[in-house]
Amino acid sequence: MAGIYVHIPFCRKACHYCNFHFSTTHSLLPKMVESIVGEISLQKGYLSTEVSTIYFGGGTPSICSNEQLGTLINELKNTFFLASFVEMTLEANPDDITKEKLLHWKSLGINRLSIGVQSFRAEDLLWMNRAHSAYQAIDAILLAKENGFENISIDLIYGTPTLSDEQWYHNVQTAIDLKVPHLSCYALTVESKTALNKMIEKKKMEAPDPEKQARHFELLMQWMETAGYEHYEISNFAKPGMRSKHNSSYWQGEHYVGLGPAAHSFNGYSRQWNIANNALYIQGIATGTVPFEMEKLTPTQALNEYIMTSLRTSEGLSFEYIKYNWDEESANEIKKKSSVHILQENALINNEHLQLTKSGKLLADGIASDLFNCE
Repeated sequence: MAGIYVHIPFCRKACHYCNFHFSTTHSLLPKMVESIVGEISLQKGYLSTEVSTIYFGGGTPSICSNEQLGTLINELKNTFFLASFVEMTLEANPDDITKEKLLHWKSLGINRLSIGVQSFRAEDLLWMNRAHSAYQAIDAILLAKENGFENISIDLIYGTPTLSDEQWYHNVQTAIDLKVPHLSCYALTVESKTALNKMIEKKKMEAPDPEKQARHFELLMQWMETAGYEHYEISNFAKPGMRSKHNSSYWQGEHYVGLGPAAHSFNGYSRQWNIANNALYIQGIATGTVPFEMEKLTPTQALNEYIMTSLRTSEGLSFEYIKYNWDEESANEIKKKSSVHILQENALINNEHLQLTKSGKLLADGIASDLFNCE
């Protein structure tokens, strides 16, 4: 199985934690959609397996007109070999969601929504410079449910200076009370060259507190377990049977093609990423060329990537999988390196799988780095 990620790189209003800065004017949007349609044709040979997931991300793909989304979906259907059932996700801002749009999205085959809630508190949304209100966030979820969307995910941000432990509980409990089946929860990160980073450097805004972020994450794990959600990946929680198939494919090493500026693709032995600049991307496609950079993975790089991604999942790292795809020596070496983390109760071995404990999930990147093989 394979996946398709379509990146629509336009935000209606930039938020403080964005990694990229895209124009808030949408005069380029029609040309962008036209260019992505062109790239679909150029990338038709990239995937040789059946496609089971399509994900429209961004940016804010929900700003696309019904006609624009329909054009993209029809081109994908005509170009790639799609499975009989495809999980098709659309990222949407709460204030973009209307009954008319929901019904049209459903008619196009979109069957999963990822709603950028971020918080149910006005103070947090103002601090993050979000365009929607707390009431709009709740109304968007209820409206989506009323119009046939049961497969819904929301994003929540924790660790902001405006958010106390009690207020974080309010945000999480609101999602639980609304019976949202999937939550993606992220600690606020400060990226260089963002407005937030500049404000913090000038002492005009408070920097995130790492201790608070760790505490919020620990509380989150506890609350979600009590509510019956699976913590199936470091940042993701789902009711049984409601995991994101698309995102899961990334962590399981499945192949995928990314379309649009800054989109990444992976075919098992190489990784490539499109140029991030919107205008240069459009110019490149106009000449019949996808403007991208590529990295061919060595066996060691591929193994390290597997270590990094698999440790993020509840299933963990499989020693048998490493033996089969690399060699027994590598599996034994990783098992040996993991012993210190097992002694510290940050990891455990279960049925020949190395899994992180709750405390280990706070240290996931560092543990993975310790297990990496050297070239």
